[in-house]
Amino acid sequence: MTTDDTPILTKISDSQQSVSSPEEDVRGRRVTDAVGDDIGRVEDLLIDTSERKVRFLLVAHGGFLGFGETKSFIPVDAVVRITDEQVFIDQHAEHVAGAPAYDPELADLPDYYESVYGYYGVPPFWGPGYLYPAFPGRP
Repeated sequence: MTTDDTPILTKISDSQQSVSSPEEDVRGRRVTDAVGDDIGRVEDLLIDTSERKVRFLLVAHGGFLGFGETKSFIPVDAVVRITDEQVFIDQHAEHVAGAPAYDPELADLPDYYESVYGYYGVPPFWGPGYLYPAFPGRP
């Protein structure tokens, strides 16, 4: 990204950073939608390198044995609950399937991030008055 007001995001797997607590590292966990349907699994986390905060889950869904799967960004603002094996979001699987397609060439552009936030109906993290969500409680 090239704008001063939109931080650079990077995959945590491509960085020198790690999640501070193992229970907060949701990579590999299943993502479940608002009605209990399986969406996919958390493949990676996109972090804001300047604030050291997770901004998106990179979720792989569809396909068979890794072939033909698609990837989507889901803002952490959509996460409502986390267990040892699952991440629950407040969206439906059909809605996630229609999200702006993940494209590594576009994934570092402010307009792309803005389109993802707009699609999920949450304000972008770089906007005025944005509050980072608390870590979702366990049951």
